Amino acid sequence: MITKVVALCLFLSGNLIEHRIQDDMRTCLKHKREAERQYKPNLTYMCGNVEAEIEHNIDHPPNQPTTPSLLHQ
Repeated sequence: MITKVVALCLFLSGNLIEHRIQDDMRTCLKHKREAERQYKPNLTYMCGNVEAEIEHNIDHPPNQPTTPSLLHQ
């Protein structure tokens, strides 16, 4: 299923290496600020409304989706 979500994305030297779904933009920006307090060179955090392919993982509760891949930023 493809849907729009708010995601916190982590880039290393310009390459996307990790992304996490957030409940809303406010929460995403809060987590971004917390992550940026631990400065590491070449790491960039970005929040954005993105399209993601959502899969439901059988190891998680039924209402908790996971995102294997972002489609657009």
